[in-house]
Amino acid sequence: MTTGSSPHPTDPQPGPLGLDPTLLEILACPDTHHSPLTVDEAAGELVCPTCDRAFPVRDGIPVLLLDEARRRS
Repeated sequence: MTTGSSPHPTDPQPGPLGLDPTLLEILACPDTHHSPLTVDEAAGELVCPTCDRAFPVRDGIPVLLLDEARRRS
């Protein structure tokens, strides 16, 4: 038996902004549009292409509250 801190082969690899890629596939805008969100790595945000809101990602946790979002345009 070996000991070490290498990740288990089935552990998901972190994606952009430290988020699980599977989670990124299902995240959608919480507004009535429900558009899939895209990643803006430079800004550290998830963006709705329909309403142009940007949702922050803090410590690897997406904050999908309309009150926390900012309008990009």
